[in-house]
Amino acid sequence: MKKIAAPIPFAGSQIDQPRHVCAFFHSPDEEYRVLLPFIKDGFQCGDKAIHIVNRDKRQDHLQRLTAAGIDTAVAEQSGQLEIRTDTEIYLPEGRFDADRMISTFEQLVSDDGTGEFPLRRICCRMDWAVESGSHVDDVIEFESRVNEVWCRHEDAVICTYDLGKFGGDAIVDILRTHPMVVIGGVLQHNPFFVPPDEFLREFRERRSRRSGSPAVA
Repeated sequence: MKKIAAPIPFAGSQIDQPRHVCAFFHSPDEEYRVLLPFIKDGFQCGDKAIHIVNRDKRQDHLQRLTAAGIDTAVAEQSGQLEIRTDTEIYLPEGRFDADRMISTFEQLVSDDGTGEFPLRRICCRMDWAVESGSHVDDVIEFESRVNEVWCRHEDAVICTYDLGKFGGDAIVDILRTHPMVVIGGVLQHNPFFVPPDEFLREFRERRSRRSGSPAVA
């Protein structure tokens, strides 16, 4: 029988199963107040940190980690810290491909604790979806589909969203694709979560009505 990993402390509560969290914030300062204790705890537990940041915010991110007492140079050299940009991960060649992204995240996750690091703690900044073109609908579909990956692994992934950059309808759909949510700096189980099969069927029907083209199953 597969051993269930211990819950992970985060935002005044605990991440259990599945470990796919959307976190809504009003500012970077609010975001880092919530994320940094989770990140520091991960280093202390020996977990690998994978951080996907805006391509122009890598240095700012490193400075915030350093100010929190994390030796980023040592962590990067040892492989415990891996910082990637939105362009590298989400938009290689300038386009977003959900199938490729599912494969990418499968490669990023750990081997159920059998590798060098017990778990991966993945933090994904999602502003690029509105800043790099009209990718929001594609990202919402991806966020629902990728639950199939996280249900098979013990790793934790936090997707952070700036409430000032996404429209209300998008925020509602993003909320419905994550089993857990951080609102007001507090983590809670998400009562609005919709399983992928049900959500994707509904969402694709809505997209097809807007575009006038048939929905893809």
